[in-house]
Amino acid sequence: MAHTPHIDIAHNAITHRARRIAAAVAAVCCTLAMVAGCGAATDAADSSGSRNSIVTVNSTEPTKGLIPSNTNDMAGWRIASLIYDGLVTFSTSGELQYVEAKSIAANADATEYTITLKPNLKFSNGEKITASTYAKSWSFAANAANGQVGASTLATIKGYDKLQDANGDKNAQLSGLHVVDDSTLKVELTQPDSSIPYKVGDIAFLPISSKAIKDPEAYGKKPIGNGPYKVKSWTVNEDLELEKDPSYNGSRKPKNDGIDFRVYQSLNAAYSDLLAGNLDVLDSIPTVALGSYRKERRAKAVNRQGPSFVSFTIPQSLEHFQGEEGRLRRAAISQAIDRNAIAKAIFRNTVTPATDFLAPVIKGHSTKLDTSGVLSYDVAKARDLWKRADAISPWSGSFRIAYGADSTDKEWVDATVNSIRNVLGIDAQSYPFSTSKELSSAINERKVGAAFKSGLQSDYPHPEGYLVQGYDSSQADGKGLNNGDYKSAEFDALIDKASAQPDLDKAVATYQEAQKVLLKDLPVIPLWYKNVTAAAGRHVNADFNYMGVPDYVNITKSH
Repeated sequence: MAHTPHIDIAHNAITHRARRIAAAVAAVCCTLAMVAGCGAATDAADSSGSRNSIVTVNSTEPTKGLIPSNTNDMAGWRIASLIYDGLVTFSTSGELQYVEAKSIAANADATEYTITLKPNLKFSNGEKITASTYAKSWSFAANAANGQVGASTLATIKGYDKLQDANGDKNAQLSGLHVVDDSTLKVELTQPDSSIPYKVGDIAFLPISSKAIKDPEAYGKKPIGNGPYKVKSWTVNEDLELEKDPSYNGSRKPKNDGIDFRVYQSLNAAYSDLLAGNLDVLDSIPTVALGSYRKERRAKAVNRQGPSFVSFTIPQSLEHFQGEEGRLRRAAISQAIDRNAIAKAIFRNTVTPATDFLAPVIKGHSTKLDTSGVLSYDVAKARDLWKRADAISPWSGSFRIAYGADSTDKEWVDATVNSIRNVLGIDAQSYPFSTSKELSSAINERKVGAAFKSGLQSDYPHPEGYLVQGYDSSQADGKGLNNGDYKSAEFDALIDKASAQPDLDKAVATYQEAQKVLLKDLPVIPLWYKNVTAAAGRHVNADFNYMGVPDYVNITKSH
């Protein structure tokens, strides 16, 4: 998908570049003066006055404008989730909580839902939010003519298929959405979907102002939300500042006055800023510091299980990876990776080798599905599988794994390709893109020409958020997160069966059967589950939610 370049909304009096220089100087001073000097620097920063209640956090540049249904990167997700409220949200532990919905009621077979809204809902500009707002927002998101990356999340709503003409009417509506009155929306589905109460917590289901529908590009640069914060300024590749919205009457009331998302090209630089007292919260620790950050006296460390499933995708279209040859080569590559050694040497045991396609915090996760050992390190098996693939078509070329050079991925990608090279005896290389944004664009446009770092971290804590979003046929061909364009009728049928089971506990067994198909086909190569490894300044009180990201609205600073 094409990416619209961002433009400056406003500039700070002191540029982010200047702050970086100051941070670097401060970091050097801290090193020379040891801990006492760092404490003094932090106290000085805290006494600056007006910015005491502004929380500074690290980020990368959002890949697109801030329209929820067109957001598929974590930087954009974090910001959009703060400037918009939806029907539901989830507690820090992942429990479902109503926000703008008063109730969400299903019929007997989960093919129809009645959504009742709370009264007096508004956007920050005073525009009313009604059932019609939600109907128009979801139709905009689902309509292929609007080119929204989250469109397929709404695929089970009646009328979705008729809106999949990229050259069609941009204003066409989903026929399954019926506005009963301002507070009541009836939703007809084409099939049972018991995940709807959770799924409407996905970012694609957030409401958008009528101004967004009229001019999406302009709106994405300066959105009008209904959440606890609004955009104060956006300086491309430097920072994006959110300020508390005084008109907000929802349930997520901020305990701070705003969030300053500072863009870093390197986590090492962000970590230095944190230790120097120039950054309040760092949501991911650079690989080089994983062995020491928990002992660091200048910051509060976080290390716990999280929702992040990490893998790399081998596109279905890549040469030598179709049909039976492709199946054998994927299995060989998987068994050529020493996940345990990489977890210990690179990540200092802050990741857990994968045993399935979910995450440990998601219901349905299992350590017992891989009965064939395809996720285990087995040199003999890997070489035999590769030899069998060569008998179908001799290998040629190089095997590459792409990643963003501004991420923390270089070390593990290098270790992974080294493991593959040593076991299989082929040319295997890491393939850096200058930025994660550039890589994301290449993936969306199907121009990578290599395997690429991938993974999932669902917007909603339900197995469907991983399995459907990542591997269902409906999510392929640029319509969702199935960026390898994997398609399996067997897998799709099992997913449909699970979706028709209202009781999640009973549906888990079916979701696990679907995972067994994935273990056979390996549309992605599962690697590990990433712990939440993060840190906050000593003066900062921060928690992390079920998504493994900071609970931004509740971050406070003490002095």
